[in-house]
This record gives sequence, structure tokens and C-alpha cells, in this order.
Amino acid sequence: MTEPSSMLATLYQGWQDYSLQLTHSIAPLSAEQLALRAAPHLRSIGELAEHIMGGRFHWMHGMLGESSDEIAAFITAMDAVQGAPSAAELVSGLNVTRRLIDDRLAHWSTADLAQTITVVRGGTERSFTRQWVIWHLIEHDLHHGGELS
Repeated sequence: MTEPSSMLATLYQGWQDYSLQLTHSIAPLSAEQLALRAAPHLRSIGELAEHIMGGRFHWMHGMLGESSDEIAAFITAMDAVQGAPSAAELVSGLNVTRRLIDDRLAHWSTADLAQTITVVRGGTERSFTRQWVIWHLIEHDLHHGGELS
């Protein structure tokens, strides 16, 4: 019988493949290309990639408290960035956040995913499960990745 964590990793393989395609599409872009917008009021390509990365970081690190040495090093590196991140910095952030998610999915059981987390932000209490966070990140990646394409 397959262990739950192995089953979860298999179920989420499509998301990992999607994420790799996303990074391959961002990697060769110049600063000028990253600044392109579909319309003046919409996020640029670079802003969309940064927003996807930021969403992963916010939910995994900020809300669930998940971290790694790689995440800590990435935070330090991004603090030093002046102006808009380059394609290489965006790809690095997308990869770092993806590896954190992949690592947790490889180790979380179905019971771990069902665990409820409660946080208080701005005086408002919110509760959600890890499973909800994972689903939210999938839909977030797909929505903004669609905008990006």
C-alpha cells in the first residue's frame, strides 16, 4: 500500500509540472519584457510572477509558519534587491517557494492536511486547514498564471 504522503505528492504532480512551465517561461525575459502589461491598469508580467511567489510565501511561511534554510536565505537575498526583481530572482523565488510546498506535501499525511490552523490578523480570527491553503495556492497559481500567459 502507498503511504499517504506519497499519494499526495503524486496527486499534486500536475501542479509541480505547471510551476516548472511557469519558471521556464519567466527565465529568458528581459527587464523590458517583465515590465509589459496587457493594459495600463493590470499587473506587469514581472508583477504577476512576484505576486504568485508572494502568495506562496505568504500562505506557507506567513500563515502556516513553514520555513527552511533556503527560505531564510531567500528572504535575506530579496531584502537586498533594489527595484523590480530580475527574471533570475523571480525564478529563484518561484523555485524556492515551490520546493517548500513540495517538501511539505511529501511529508504531510491526510491528517496533517486536515489540521485546522487559526491565526489572528488585524484583530480578525481566521481558521483554515492546510488542505484549504494548498487548494487556494493551486487556484491562485492557475488564475495569475493565466493572466501571465
